[in-house]
Amino acid sequence: MARWATFAVLLAVVVIMLGAWTRLVHAGLGCPDWPGCYGFLTVPQSESSIAVANARFPDTPVDVEKGWPEMIHRYAAGTLGLVVFGLAAYAVRHRRTGVPVKLPLFIAGFILLQGAFGMWTVTLKLWPQVVALHLLGGFTTLSLLTLLTLRLRGRARQKADREPPSTGLAGFRPWLYGGLLLVVLQVALGAWTAANYAAVACTDLPTCQGQWWPEEMDFRHGFDVAQHVGPNYLGGQLTADGRVAIHVTHRLGAVVVLVYFVALLALMWRRIGDSGLDNAIRLVAVVLSVQVLLGLANVVFHIPLSIAVAHNAMGAGLLLSVIHLIWQHQLLPKAQNATATQTTTMNQEVTA
Repeated sequence: MARWATFAVLLAVVVIMLGAWTRLVHAGLGCPDWPGCYGFLTVPQSESSIAVANARFPDTPVDVEKGWPEMIHRYAAGTLGLVVFGLAAYAVRHRRTGVPVKLPLFIAGFILLQGAFGMWTVTLKLWPQVVALHLLGGFTTLSLLTLLTLRLRGRARQKADREPPSTGLAGFRPWLYGGLLLVVLQVALGAWTAANYAAVACTDLPTCQGQWWPEEMDFRHGFDVAQHVGPNYLGGQLTADGRVAIHVTHRLGAVVVLVYFVALLALMWRRIGDSGLDNAIRLVAVVLSVQVLLGLANVVFHIPLSIAVAHNAMGAGLLLSVIHLIWQHQLLPKAQNATATQTTTMNQEVTA
């Protein structure tokens, strides 16, 4: 089950990357219906199939090059759903052996909700609110599957009690959760930036349109979450000033995350001792550095497809690396407490 959960995590990352690819090549409405494509299981390609498809959807002529990215993303997401349902079924069937049950069932239920958001993304014509929630849902699914994998692998690798690490890291737990919250908020800003096509609103660094703080930014318009349903939002409907406001906010969020984690990781490294968290801390530092560089490259090179997809994938990697660090950190007090209890018991026996 741990191996299948790991496979599900890797597949979820692929689905997120395919979703980014679909969005970046403007193929979000490559198929105007759901779950099929113009009423077919695959993208219509023959002349007769295209003629039937165009008759069914006269307002959206068939574009094979945009249909395939959308359908490939759906096939991958559907495969992920099957794997998740398989994990849930296995957990229920073997619940008496002690495997986690509630978490796999919750993930299976969440996958159904995520599928609904995928449908609404198409039927509501890329309504930004739904697109952003769909993107966040993908990251949430990935996070939940990662937690399940960590639990299963931890259960499979249970060992005898060992000596506790000498470390002063116990007080960092609230700060780690604060960092996780900042990463989640930054992911949400990234989702809103993508949903409103605001990534190209600023094409220079470190300024935006030659200004440190563009005077014409419209935050009220840029963060209007009450955009009405109806228009086709492919390419976005916001004004340039609204998109600049979104882009600048996303940049500021990146700076906050960077400064926060540089300080936090540096302080943790000074007190690391022999806690065994060195690799987890290094992983967060490396992923964060790469993510910042990819974000800068997106602006400098004007959102090339490969770098933009990698930026999405590395955003998922940053979230997972922080979750992994928190998980590893949570294991420390348990080992310390267990050993402290054993020491107390031994002292009582010696005294007696």
